[in-house]
Parts: sequence; C-alpha cells; structure tokens
Amino acid sequence: MTGGWAGLLADGPVEASAPCRIDLGGTLDLAAVGLPLDLLAPCTVNIALNLRTRVSVGTGVPGWIQVEANGFAPAGFAPGQAPYDHPLGLIFAVADCFGCDGVHIRIASSSPPRSALGGSSVAAVALVAALSRALAPLAPRCIRRRQIALLARRIEGAAAGVACGLQDQLAAAYGGINAWYWCHRRGPAAFRRKRLAAPGGIDALNRCLLVAYGGNPHVSLDVNGRWVDAFRHGGAPRDLWRRIAALTHEFIDAWERGDLKAAGAVLNADTRLRRQMTPEVLDEGGRRLVETAMAAGCGARFAGAGGGGCVWALGTPSAIAGLRETWQSVLASIPDGLLLAAGVDSRGVAVSMPGDPETRVRAESKTAVRRGA
Repeated sequence: MTGGWAGLLADGPVEASAPCRIDLGGTLDLAAVGLPLDLLAPCTVNIALNLRTRVSVGTGVPGWIQVEANGFAPAGFAPGQAPYDHPLGLIFAVADCFGCDGVHIRIASSSPPRSALGGSSVAAVALVAALSRALAPLAPRCIRRRQIALLARRIEGAAAGVACGLQDQLAAAYGGINAWYWCHRRGPAAFRRKRLAAPGGIDALNRCLLVAYGGNPHVSLDVNGRWVDAFRHGGAPRDLWRRIAALTHEFIDAWERGDLKAAGAVLNADTRLRRQMTPEVLDEGGRRLVETAMAAGCGARFAGAGGGGCVWALGTPSAIAGLRETWQSVLASIPDGLLLAAGVDSRGVAVSMPGDPETRVRAESKTAVRRGA
C-alpha cells in the first residue's frame, strides 16, 4: 500500500452515514432461536430511522488509531492493541480488520448512545463502508450493501465473542422498511428481503409513529443472552417464541393491508409475551411509555432487546397526536428522557470522498436478492 493510509486519505477524510432502526421480531435472526423454528419462516421487520450515524475517517498520528464518538470518552490505541471489550472496541476491531494505521475516526450519532436502536452496529456498517471506499483505488470493484452488512456482523461477533444477529446491520445498509426472512438452515448468510411500502406514503406514516428514549441506556446482550438460554433449556419459552414468530407474520399482513390499528395490536401482543419471559425488558420509564401508549389505543414496543433504551409507538394520526402530548408529560418527569424527532429513512448506507457528492452504496443483483445467497 504505497503511502499507506496517509496516502489514501491525502485528499481529505472519507465519510459515510447510515440509519438506525426500530423493529419487531428481533432475536429470531439469531440461529440459536431461529434455526429450530425454521419451518415457521422466522422473520424480523425493521424500519430505518432518519437518526443517522455519521463516520469520518481522516489522517491521524502514525502508529496510532484514534476514535472520537459522542457519548464516549475519546480513545486511542496502537494498531492491533485495542481491547475489544472497550466501549469503542467494535470500532477498533473494524479498523484492525482493515489494517488501519495513523487514522482518526470521528463518529457522530443522531440517536442517544446505547438507545437500543442498533447504534453500535450502525456505526460499524458506516465505518466498513467508509474504509472499503477508501481502499477502492487499490482494489477497484463495486462495494455492495450486502457485503458491508455481512462483514460488519462478522467483525461484531468476533469482537464480542458471541453469535450476533444481522437485522441491525441490514437496516443500516439498506434503509427503508423491510421484512427479513431468516433461512437459518441454509447458513448464516442466507436470508430473504421483502420490501414493505409505507401505508399512505412516508409522510403519512411519519404521523403514525413516535419514538422516545426512556432515559436509561440498554445492554442488549444481557436480555438476548437470557432469552437464548431460556430457549435452549426448553419448556414454555419455546411455545412463546413460536407465538412471537407467528405474530411477526401477522404484523406484516396487517401492514400490507394498511391496517395500522391491527399492526399496533400485534406490537402490544409481542411486548406482553416478551415481558412474560423477562419482566425487566421494560424499565420503569419504558413501562410508563408502553402503558400510556396502550391506553391511548396505540401499539407500543421497546426497541431491540429492551432493558432500557427506546420505545416506539404506532397508531392512527389522531391517536399518535394525543399520545405525543402524553409522552411529553411522562418524559418530563424522567431524567434524560426524550421524545426523538424520528421519521422513516428510505436511504441506506451512503459514502462520499473529498470532492464527490454523497452516493448510496450499490445493492446486490436481483438474482442474489431472490436467492438470499
């Protein structure tokens, strides 16, 4: 690599951004749960949000990798020396995977840190895209969203030392509203995408959604780990997961009919089942947000694996308008509670080099989409 990373970044930093997400059917993307349920066609629905994470990769101190991210203390390590259990360990793991040296990575997220919106995975997707684009002169070929998502997931799993799902990375890479069908029997990279249209259009849908941060950060591995362990031990939790798998299909059916009231009822049913398995999936702030949403005739669910972070609600425009005022009142009494200015983001990951306009990363071929290969 002539000139190394200093040469690749000589004209200025490469930048990338990607959206976070809200979701339904999470954990089914983990083979430990989804594989035994494969005949039920387990799937996950996610909605990309315009709360984008932006990554900038520029030149830094030779022999050093520096990372700055809002919500975290700045950190720096020699290449290959960062502990991956560090709060920014995933970012250093991505940098090490690309052989970075003498780079300064800056991350700015529009969502609160550890808000259960997939933030760390989103940052990893954006960074993989940025570094892939920076290396393009050395290996000129198309950078595809599928490849970016899969690589980001592999790095995250390796850094965490556990099997990771894929829905966060896919939402960040593709954007929009999608159902992801997990074909676990065919391998960890096998899935099928189904695009879901926004009922009435995105502007109309945005009037039917609310997203709130309940004030406490989440730790998804704690909850997901407990769900996986309970599933492995058998008994009643497996019956609940079969019902959860069916509910996601019911949500998709209601969504495609444009019946947001029925879709909201599915959200509430999913939340009740997961609370039955793990009551602490909702902290006190989340519980108040969910219960007031249900009382207002809306559907509500925690984002991701819960245990803190965000809650999202779905309902008719009039119901959501009334809930907005109620949630603002609830959040006013919760330290750090916040109603987020969130809407649907139809874009996926996008990258720009100095002097170039921001462009979307290309999708894979239609054949690959159909095959899920």
